Amino acid sequence: MRHHFRYVDEEGGLWHFEAVPHRGDWIVIKQAEQTQSDRRRRYWWEHLADEYGFLTNQALNPEEEPLEAIPAKEHQRVWTQ
Repeated sequence: MRHHFRYVDEEGGLWHFEAVPHRGDWIVIKQAEQTQSDRRRRYWWEHLADEYGFLTNQALNPEEEPLEAIPAKEHQRVWTQ
């Protein structure tokens, strides 16, 4: 089962994650970033990294990080922009 989260970083960047549970962790399988200057970057298994960033290799922890659960449709809207 896939879950979707949104995170706002200290610079005002907006991050969207699609994650799956695995052995008690939330593993990110898709990640979309929208910077303050409205740049959009997407990372997933077919595009792991570029000169600007990479798909996180760290598990998410919604209980310790300021992540907001969001509907799958919202993640999909951001992902396809």
